[in-house]
Amino acid sequence: MKITVQRSGGVAAITRVWTVNAASSEDRQRWMPIVEACPWDQVSSRRQAGDQPTTRGLGEADRFMYSIRAGQHRATLPETAVTGPWHTLVENAKAEGRETLHR
Repeated sequence: MKITVQRSGGVAAITRVWTVNAASSEDRQRWMPIVEACPWDQVSSRRQAGDQPTTRGLGEADRFMYSIRAGQHRATLPETAVTGPWHTLVENAKAEGRETLHR
């Protein structure tokens, strides 16, 4: 299973991407509970469709947006919604994933 966390926006507008390849059985067993704990079905269909929602006009100027993919799951969330299981998934991906920067 491939897990990708993309963070975009912010003042510098630099996109950072963390990628985890949970290829081994042990890796999948460790990552699956983290992935499955996230409320994927509760993310609005507009965000699941892969739209890149903007923060313009929402009082969210200069905040980060997170696009999260894990296997067949997809979600795009504003920084303020990355709490609970989402936060756990994002922080683990940041800590253990391979990071790339995109300008």
